[in-house]
Amino acid sequence: MASGLTPGVADIDWSAPWLADWRAVGEPVARHILEGLAPHQALNHCALAPVQFVPQDALPAGQAYEEFIFSQGQVPTREGLHDFFNALCWMHYPLSKQRLNALQGQAIAQGGVGAVRGPLRDAATVFDENAALLQAPDVLWQALAERRWHEAFVQMRPLWQEARWWTFGHAALEKLVRPYKSITVHVWRVPQSLHSLSALDAWLAQDLQADKLARKPFCPMPVLGVPGWWSANVSPDFYADTAVFRPLRVAT
Repeated sequence: MASGLTPGVADIDWSAPWLADWRAVGEPVARHILEGLAPHQALNHCALAPVQFVPQDALPAGQAYEEFIFSQGQVPTREGLHDFFNALCWMHYPLSKQRLNALQGQAIAQGGVGAVRGPLRDAATVFDENAALLQAPDVLWQALAERRWHEAFVQMRPLWQEARWWTFGHAALEKLVRPYKSITVHVWRVPQSLHSLSALDAWLAQDLQADKLARKPFCPMPVLGVPGWWSANVSPDFYADTAVFRPLRVAT
């Protein structure tokens, strides 16, 4: 019998533009799951990650998830698209995922697990769940950071040909299986000198420093505004929806 994850996996459109960099890694794993392997078995079968994937019940009662990964090198994996994409991220960005986990593990070792994560663990979680990575010319990045959406997506639309985008967060990827206009990601700027995934991963693992993360230098952005990602965004009116493309709040 096929895994309970099958309905979610069967819904993935691997031709979607946001999965262009994920297809080579993800589609074979999905195929194994659809053939009946449990998620952790399918993931381990591909043997592309620096960790082992184990069933969720391997996580001891009372132990923090990130602490278990940090100490054991094993990732408890539930059935569902959320953990499926999390595992693919381990396979896709191994150094960056190890860095995020190390920051979480060290913070837990120092401060324990409380009701509130604290600024570092909170920011690391936001990145892990919802980050996107963008190479972009300065003028385009500035327009995005200042929420000048019409300029960034309409007036500067040709500049997107000079940009490169990678979706990182597994929660964002889960949402994009059934896309809707208001999906918003937290964008992290990447130098334009990086030209390969391995170089990007190595750079990002170094750039994810505790003090920088804690400042949350993210640029929130509705992800389906990326030119070419959604048929409706060819119309300038797509970006006029202020319930989604919200203007920058100015402190008074």
